[in-house]
Amino acid sequence: MIAAAERRLGRGGADSDPTERDRGVAALDRLSSLLAGDMQSVNRIIVDRMQSPVALIPQLAGYIVAAGGKRLRPLLTLAAAELCGYSGSRHHKLAAAVEFIHTATLLHDDVVDESERRRGQSSANTLFGNQASVLVGDFLFSRSFELMVEDGSLDVLRILSRASAVIAEGEVLQLATTNNLGTSETEYLAVASAKTAALFAAACEIGAIVANRPSADADALHQFGLNFGIAFQIVDDVLDYSAHEALLGKTIGDDFREGKMTLPVVYAIDRGNDVERAFWRRTLEDMEHREGDLDQAITLIQRHNGFADSIGLARKLGVLAIDALMTLSARPMRGVLASLVEFCIEREF
Repeated sequence: MIAAAERRLGRGGADSDPTERDRGVAALDRLSSLLAGDMQSVNRIIVDRMQSPVALIPQLAGYIVAAGGKRLRPLLTLAAAELCGYSGSRHHKLAAAVEFIHTATLLHDDVVDESERRRGQSSANTLFGNQASVLVGDFLFSRSFELMVEDGSLDVLRILSRASAVIAEGEVLQLATTNNLGTSETEYLAVASAKTAALFAAACEIGAIVANRPSADADALHQFGLNFGIAFQIVDDVLDYSAHEALLGKTIGDDFREGKMTLPVVYAIDRGNDVERAFWRRTLEDMEHREGDLDQAITLIQRHNGFADSIGLARKLGVLAIDALMTLSARPMRGVLASLVEFCIEREF
């Protein structure tokens, strides 16, 4: 099974099966198409629940929601419910709750990171200010909990509320690792697991809960989402140094300029010599940046296989995600989700 999963994920080289790679690239579009009707219902709920008599709230919330994005997390909730054979409508409100949690964290993240761009356009905090962004983020968190309570399942409330707490822990942990050259691979993975993968895992797991599936299925979907989410974050961090800005939707090198200790950098520092560590100390700890520093950082990461080894770890986690998925019923959605893992690991944005 592992070998089959590795073939599905590909090796990124000349021997990769182009047919498999094409399926991976098309997976997100196919998933969106298969769940288009459900997503329309989710979007209606999102629009309805972000309304408020305080005009700035729907204005700011609508701005970031309209910015689009892949809507990956609510799609995972819908896909997991479909995979588990669910045919009701509870998952629509819960997918909206997942998207509100994600959107709230984006608003807060951009304030903490002082980001100026989000999905190719000005970030909400740039246009509306930090105070409004934080408070509207709090509003969206509250709306997400209203939706959870309306669902009435204590298991759903437990899973999503726990994920919300873990995400916050991950953000605080990232603050502790920022500008810290002593950050280890283990610490980096703890941040990625908390700030990104926790919501992936919860979004998938609640699909089994609404379908009233056995705990083994819920656990499998949790593991699928967790490993997929960590892999997704690793690739995101690699792309911050290597993607095309127009495709990525944000400025390349933001993580470097903010002193974030992402996995490619952790590898480069750990494997570098004293001269190279002095460079990282100046740029990441002291935050003293000069012309050409980003290019130098990319050169050092490449010298020590930081990009390749990061993607290699992402592929291994992708295999674990697919292995968990393959314990579930052999419905068509299972193959779509497996291809989605490949797409997200091999993507260019």
